[in-house]
Amino acid sequence: MPRTDTVPAGRRLAWLLVVTGVVGLAASVELTLDKIRIFQNPSYVPSCNINPIISCGSVMRSAQAAVFGFPNSLIGLVAFGVVITIGAGMLAGAAYRRWFWLGLQAGVIFGVGFVTWLMTQTLYSIGALCPYCIVVWTAMIPLFWYTTLHNLRSGVIPVPSGLRPVVREADRYHWAVPVLWYAVIALLILDRFWYYWRTLI
Repeated sequence: MPRTDTVPAGRRLAWLLVVTGVVGLAASVELTLDKIRIFQNPSYVPSCNINPIISCGSVMRSAQAAVFGFPNSLIGLVAFGVVITIGAGMLAGAAYRRWFWLGLQAGVIFGVGFVTWLMTQTLYSIGALCPYCIVVWTAMIPLFWYTTLHNLRSGVIPVPSGLRPVVREADRYHWAVPVLWYAVIALLILDRFWYYWRTLI
């Protein structure tokens, strides 16, 4: 595929970009607003502080909440805004070039890697769950998976002939990876905080 050629994508992917972008952006906005309120009043208690485990405040006050020296949610404001714009452009008939798709691929790889690291920090270092952060994880997983699947299927990412049947099967059972991913996260949360969940039974 020439590097200057445009690579069309279906409306399903366009809608997925818009929907996951809106969901991620909404969660990022709420996280940013709560972070501002904490800056203004250190004793502020976010509305999502529900119990010792589900506690946004504990997560927001951690060092991991500002890895690059500013609140992580600001990255979400920009990144998910870009995703919405890309999806809306596709719905309006835009077709992006290969280099553009590779740029989006790099972005979703960074995004899913970053939220995975934050998830491990939340579970095993901070020891609390932030519902809005979980919403961001939930949006990031299909965004990464279906962008990658599109790029593999369309040839944006070259696939050796021996692996093409694997890509075809992944496309056929495209729902399996996100479902398994969510299941693993749910099991990790259940296992990590079982000492608390069992008190509720």
